[in-house]
Amino acid sequence: MSVDGAQLWTLNQRLLGVVMDACTGELAELGLETKEFFVLAEVEASPYPAEIATALLLPKTSVTVYVRNLVAKGFVRREIDEADLRRHRLVLTAEGTQARDRALAALAAEYDRRLARVTPQDRVELQRILQAMLASPASGHMRE
Repeated sequence: MSVDGAQLWTLNQRLLGVVMDACTGELAELGLETKEFFVLAEVEASPYPAEIATALLLPKTSVTVYVRNLVAKGFVRREIDEADLRRHRLVLTAEGTQARDRALAALAAEYDRRLARVTPQDRVELQRILQAMLASPASGHMRE
């Protein structure tokens, strides 16, 4: 049986969309829109708006709006970058960390509800497959 990569991509995107849709109420209770959540979740790994835009494949102008909203909500603050005084870096506030962690917990719980439909052996195999797909070509190995 042949497996089409585009079909797998679509199924994966559909799963992620269903999980996100199921969590919109919880995100709203935290004062977050879906894309604001993604920006909030990325701040520690990518503290500059341009880096966030690249990491999340979002237009820089959109990230600017989301960051402005997150600052206004008290989830993020801008600080002058000591390494380059012309730049501002983003830092999560305590409220931002709490909102991010609660949102991630809600997403994890919804994903776990869906994952419960899969056998433990298949979960282990799914994890192995996803890690193999994410591995860099130099470190990954191909199986025939």
